Amino acid sequence: MSDKKRIMLIDNEEGLCRMMEAVLADSGYAVKGYTRSFEAVEEFKAGDWDLVVSDIKMPGMDGLEVLQRIKAKDPLIPVIMITAYATVETSIQALRRGAYDMVTKPFEPEELLYRVKNALKHTQLLEENRELREELVGKFRFDNIIGASTGLKEVLDKVEKIAIRDTSVLITGESGTGKELIAQAIHYNSLRKEKKFVAINCGALPESLLESELFGYRKGAFTGAKENRQGLLEAADGGTLFLDEAGNLPMNVQKTLLRFLQEQEFLRIGDTTPTKVDVRIISATNAELKEAVKSSAFREDLYYRLNVLNLHLPPLRERRADIPLLAAHFITLQNKKFGTAIKGLAPDALEAVMEFSWPGNIRQLKNVIEACTAMENGDYLSLPVLSQFIEIPLLAGGDEEGVAGELEESDYSQALSRFEIDYLKGLLRKNHGNVEAAARDAGMNMATIYRKLKKYNIRREDYV
Repeated sequence: MSDKKRIMLIDNEEGLCRMMEAVLADSGYAVKGYTRSFEAVEEFKAGDWDLVVSDIKMPGMDGLEVLQRIKAKDPLIPVIMITAYATVETSIQALRRGAYDMVTKPFEPEELLYRVKNALKHTQLLEENRELREELVGKFRFDNIIGASTGLKEVLDKVEKIAIRDTSVLITGESGTGKELIAQAIHYNSLRKEKKFVAINCGALPESLLESELFGYRKGAFTGAKENRQGLLEAADGGTLFLDEAGNLPMNVQKTLLRFLQEQEFLRIGDTTPTKVDVRIISATNAELKEAVKSSAFREDLYYRLNVLNLHLPPLRERRADIPLLAAHFITLQNKKFGTAIKGLAPDALEAVMEFSWPGNIRQLKNVIEACTAMENGDYLSLPVLSQFIEIPLLAGGDEEGVAGELEESDYSQALSRFEIDYLKGLLRKNHGNVEAAARDAGMNMATIYRKLKKYNIRREDYV
């Protein structure tokens, strides 16, 4: 049997389709082109193909519908979408339906080959991740949570007790404290560990999209609903659904979610027959839901349904004993990823990170360590490098005048801007231009990344 990677091409422009077919075949791929999307979808079978490349704008069945149907047959296959009309809305639609990458016409053959190579590498990584996940299912997962402080130990003691009790949990704490990691620990130590852990950020999607993402919809429920679609609640059947930033749930979604928690059933949008599923709900918020209940912004009955068991994660400034352990862990991760050999933090830099308040908590510490390891030329992360990314207090034994001079407001703002630009480019390069994957990797909303790309005028050619 040939070990060539098998690629399906779909484009109604016969000339372009044949050109892509020739370019990929010359590079050693087994390629078959289709100019009719219906025929391609009918012939597509899971396991027969390693990659699909499809145009978006086609007569009859357009590329977004092709994407959805192919993903329904094989959820893991990477799909590259081609478009001459690259808009944020189109890109978001394609990414949410599972597209791996977007290519804008006109493009050079080298760009196509580069994207194809990355997509196929993505398939290999997915396979490796699937094998790793199988090894992790049933394994004790608390070792993923770094720290030895009393506050963290108290939380983990509660997690161990809560995990085996199949009821709703509300995790509270500031942004960046690791609420999703705790939710995963609960799931992987519960009786549901063999099933899916599905997460959604309720603050990252508009109201209309959030409802359809959670509950799904019936064909014809609204314009664009061309076929039945399963929501995340149904996808998590037997497992756990994690609702991050649950305080942002709109009222109509709160009502449907309450019914599910009461009856273990819900209605898809446009459906008249209830769908029953068995799902544990774990929710998280960095807002004070009690105040939202008082102001009628959040339903009181839903609040008590979600808050059957409560876990509060302390901010990093209240568990300072964990900072050196976390910093060392993040340095180790960076060394493994990039083949560097940073030994740790210099003594004055360690003192500085211990004194800093870390308003962004663990996520901010991780991002700062990542940035410092990229900039550091020595064996240890030094105070001058660290001062580019956090405000350094005037420490005993330090050169107060020198440190103060380095931290003038204009210098700090410029350094922060340079860091954000370099960080965004590196993040998008690492994720092959996939904004959704980059946002997930950085713990940011996609909207935030798009705003920063616009703010710094960062174009695709700057990072691809």
